[in-house]
Amino acid sequence: MATFLYRLGRGAFLRRRWVVLVWLGVLAALAVGAAGAPGASDEEFSMPGIESQKAFDLMEQRFPGEAADGATARVVFVAPGGQKVTAGHLHAAVEDAVGSLGRGPQVAGVTDPFTSKAVSDDGSTAYATVTYKVESSEVGDAGRAAVDKAADQARAAGLTVETGGSAMDSDGGPGGAAEIVGLSAAAFVLLVTFGSLAAAGLPLLTAVVGVAVSLSGILLLAGPLGLSSDTLTLGMMLGLAVGIDYALFVVSRYREERGRGRAPQDAAGVAVGTAGSAVVFAGVTVVIALGGLSVVGIPTLTKMGLAAAGAVAVAVLVALTVVPALLGFWPDAVLARKARKARKARKAARRSRGAAPVLLPVPAGPAGRGNLGARWARFVLRRPVAVLVVGVLGLGALALPAASLQLGMPGDEAKSTATSERRAYDALADGFGPGFNGPLTIVVDATGAADPHAAVRTVSDRIAGTDGIVSVSQARFDKAGGTAVFRATPSTSPTDARTKDLVETIRHDRPAVERQASATFEVTGTTALNIDVAAKVQSALVPYLAVVGGLAVVLLLVVFRSVLVPVKAALGFVLSVLAALGVLVLVFQQGHAAGLLGVEQTGPIMSLMPIFMMGIVFGLAMDYEVFLVSRMREAHTHGEGAGQAVVSGFRHSARVVTAAALIMVAVFSGFIGEEGSLIKMLGVGLAASVFLDAFVVRMAIVPAVLALLGERAWRLPRWLDRVLPHVDVEGRALGQARPASPDLDPDGQIEARV
Repeated sequence: MATFLYRLGRGAFLRRRWVVLVWLGVLAALAVGAAGAPGASDEEFSMPGIESQKAFDLMEQRFPGEAADGATARVVFVAPGGQKVTAGHLHAAVEDAVGSLGRGPQVAGVTDPFTSKAVSDDGSTAYATVTYKVESSEVGDAGRAAVDKAADQARAAGLTVETGGSAMDSDGGPGGAAEIVGLSAAAFVLLVTFGSLAAAGLPLLTAVVGVAVSLSGILLLAGPLGLSSDTLTLGMMLGLAVGIDYALFVVSRYREERGRGRAPQDAAGVAVGTAGSAVVFAGVTVVIALGGLSVVGIPTLTKMGLAAAGAVAVAVLVALTVVPALLGFWPDAVLARKARKARKARKAARRSRGAAPVLLPVPAGPAGRGNLGARWARFVLRRPVAVLVVGVLGLGALALPAASLQLGMPGDEAKSTATSERRAYDALADGFGPGFNGPLTIVVDATGAADPHAAVRTVSDRIAGTDGIVSVSQARFDKAGGTAVFRATPSTSPTDARTKDLVETIRHDRPAVERQASATFEVTGTTALNIDVAAKVQSALVPYLAVVGGLAVVLLLVVFRSVLVPVKAALGFVLSVLAALGVLVLVFQQGHAAGLLGVEQTGPIMSLMPIFMMGIVFGLAMDYEVFLVSRMREAHTHGEGAGQAVVSGFRHSARVVTAAALIMVAVFSGFIGEEGSLIKMLGVGLAASVFLDAFVVRMAIVPAVLALLGERAWRLPRWLDRVLPHVDVEGRALGQARPASPDLDPDGQIEARV
């Protein structure tokens, strides 16, 4: 693989104009297609096979058209203190607003709160529901403006009016302050790392190109595949993070190879053949982990995983082709300032013929102690037990809260109080009770009963008598008269643990109720669906973690030709993921530092978050593992002892791995300011997991374990060595691929004639 990638990188360097033209053509074609494609949807979560989904499917079958995905908007009217919405001019203001809502574009119908019993018992609150002929993604600005205009009319009469619902969702997907903050922080880290504007700007430029290509592709497929706006934001997040990091590794190796004396085109080839090999490996692990999310059985999760995997694949291709192509346009611009000045001095000296050769030294760090990475490695080697104990205990302490992890699907209650959706949610909870925002939908199949209506009444009465149910609605029958639907309103909010217990109680008592009614029923609705999805995902956490950890062991066996190194890497990954989950529980579930991060309401962790985080962090952890440990193995295979190999690996890789991790943390942290709950949690979780994995696991625990293992770390049974394929991630086959040019000698000195 290293030889193939060497040829690819060198060819991209030499044929740079064609490479850039091809990528610009691909981007233009995708952008044109995306411009005319329908926008991303706000797809609801579903999971075939669970009870709530089966009940919803039965509703669609028996009540055709009524369970469609048409958008809805809810307008909540609250009377001034001590007054009622049913009195005098307030009643008239509500009626006028309802009439205005009904005349809005794309509106299918509006419910009048006074005729549909949508007024609270104390008369302080009422609500009107607007249904649309189109899905939420197709509701235009004019439709939303009509709702806002009607609300303003009612406000003029003294009412407090708030709006919510899928039609009013203002989440516009990627593109905003989060990306600017992340890119700015990444630019600063790159500038400090490289000391060159060109070297810092090139990874940013190529990452933006990769993100533009991947997002254009996602937008093009959003309509046909039903991709959500969260998919776009996730693609943006991952595309920026891995795109910058992968380009960073290639540019860093290119600079190193130039310092060893290779000609620019050969340095580009070697950089892609070595660092590019690790980029391919790391990218493949992320793609496999994200693509593997499809085994969970949630269509939305599958789509988001595959779209994010596509963004990562594009980032890999850009790093392997666009980066060396741009290096071809400016081969010396990415070099450090001192190296550029020395090279100019060498060229000037060459003009003086017949002069004796001299060496112009390029200042380097102290030869005895090495750089900061080497000094840190020596510190760990002197105190491996202490470093290992502190690192493991620290991560273990952070992981403890993960034992109380609760999964769910936060809704409008998790949004900022600055949004009208959150205020509408709170107003409905105050006026109608906390369970009003998450009623349970009961679907009764009484086709086998002698008297379907009597059977449905029996089911309704038994559920109404269940502790925790405050009211049940009147049942609606289908045209055949054998299937009915009614709603049961809990006394607790949708994300309350007692609501989950209530659903379990109803389902536990179901056999006795069904025998009495001679009919069957199932519980569904948004609340029940979220509970079922959370249970399904939680049951899949351990198997998925085992699969991902096992995959890490197999892949690293192939790369490092060692048994203990992969096991250590997988255990470290598990520890960092559990610690990151503990951070999520501390912030979003228990409320620690919640206000600092803009978390308005504590509650369960989003159901999809843990599995998503495992898949993404797995690839990133293996990324740092490969770049750090492969340099150690390279030094060991060249004759260095186990301890000295650790020092050599840190001397060459610690700085670039640190920069890559800081860039990842910066990009992910930028998304903490997003409004979407999933994206906010992903930002916190991924930033925490990358920080812990890179700086605690890879930078502390890994060298400590390798120091304790010594030579045993690099042993592999002969029979296993014969079975495993050989993958040249270190680029050993490129050692003699091209002779070094007289650009710079291996010691960082420049030969010149004066």
